[in-house]
Amino acid sequence: MEKRLKKDLQINVDEKEGQLYFGDKKKDFRLLMLRPIDLIEFSEFAGTNADDILIWVGKSIGKTFMEKFFSNKDWSGETVAIKKEVFLGSLEAIELMGFGELKGIFKKDHVIIEVEDSLASEEHNNVMSKNLCLLYQGIFNGIFDALLMDVEGEEIGCILLDAEKCTYKFNFIGDQIDDSLVDEDSDETVSDFLSTL
Repeated sequence: MEKRLKKDLQINVDEKEGQLYFGDKKKDFRLLMLRPIDLIEFSEFAGTNADDILIWVGKSIGKTFMEKFFSNKDWSGETVAIKKEVFLGSLEAIELMGFGELKGIFKKDHVIIEVEDSLASEEHNNVMSKNLCLLYQGIFNGIFDALLMDVEGEEIGCILLDAEKCTYKFNFIGDQIDDSLVDEDSDETVSDFLSTL
């Protein structure tokens, strides 16, 4: 899937209009380039409302992404297996947009999303860069909302707080997924693997 995504979801330049597009221009997914510091400065300007605004902006980005690439798709009739595949594919596409290395892990009653090399890591010494993490949380929420998957999430680990990577946990609200869709633990060591041979 990654090779197909890299081909289909390239950033293209319309030199006549001076506009960047994500994917095919027909999808009208225009890009606005901002440095992480620009978002941090906006957060300082917004003051106490910055948290809600950044989560809302992230949700809007996530929903717009889904609407542009799955226009008029009704997700209500789709299985959780399809929604999981689309969600993981969407993480790959967001990764291609430069948001770091993203990994989604589905468990029985929650989803863990790990982000290595996030936008926040570029401004590691700026205490306000924590606001960039809220943007990620909103993007993930927006994708879940578009897929009609009821979740409630929060960041549980942050590179700015000396964790190895930013980690988000999204709990399924009033639902659990089938055992066949649960991802295996990725903490298996080499010795664990060798002992099974």
